[in-house]
Amino acid sequence: MTTPSILSVRALTKSYGELEVLKGIDLDITPGEVIAIIGPSGSGKSTFIRCLNMMEVPTSGSFKFRGSHVLPEFKDKAGTLGAGTLRRKVGMCFQHFNLFPHLTVLDNVTKGPRVVLKESQVEAEAHARALLAKVGLADKENYYPSKLSGGQKQRVAIARSLAMRPDVMLFDEVTSALDPELVSEVLQVVRDLAEGGMTMVLVTHEMAFAADVADRVIFIDNGVIAEQGPPQEVMHSPQSERLQQFLQRFHA
Repeated sequence: MTTPSILSVRALTKSYGELEVLKGIDLDITPGEVIAIIGPSGSGKSTFIRCLNMMEVPTSGSFKFRGSHVLPEFKDKAGTLGAGTLRRKVGMCFQHFNLFPHLTVLDNVTKGPRVVLKESQVEAEAHARALLAKVGLADKENYYPSKLSGGQKQRVAIARSLAMRPDVMLFDEVTSALDPELVSEVLQVVRDLAEGGMTMVLVTHEMAFAADVADRVIFIDNGVIAEQGPPQEVMHSPQSERLQQFLQRFHA
């Protein structure tokens, strides 16, 4: 029996004026699956992942979340989901942390649940403290972002996204803005989430990590999925010459 998709897109495109960035992508993501998206800069990876929670509105194509059609309007309409509901269900972490500098770590993590989900302060803080412990920052709840390292800020950003209780997590090159020595602490948090069964889509340049943690690797080139499959196949036995060329610099 086939597992129903949690996210499904068909013929998805995205254009900015005459520039066509995504040229027709089909993808089904199943619950608990970890997908790593790789590809050269400018290939459309970040645009695609931002389309998956309507941070970028696709130009054309169909988009479903748990079988319901998703529309770009913020509010739900009869039989469809709006972008507001989708973003609550599909969390996202970016290259830059975007923490509120005037709020403590604890307040950064609890703000969304209290304002959007209408959780009580007691409930939101209890959940936030559990998440901060999960990302190794239980002792930093009263710190302000300016007192944290880049790796710590990114872990707070992950906890903040998880506080919204998403069904899917999207990560857009979350280690690219970090100093090399801080990368491993963030990747460990992502690894722990994968091992815990979180459905995730990662845009990453960390090839070894992608090969290790992903169930499926997708190579996007020039706005299309050029190749996809299990990590061992895609990373170690690429079929297309373009993917072979892309991977050469990492294997070297």
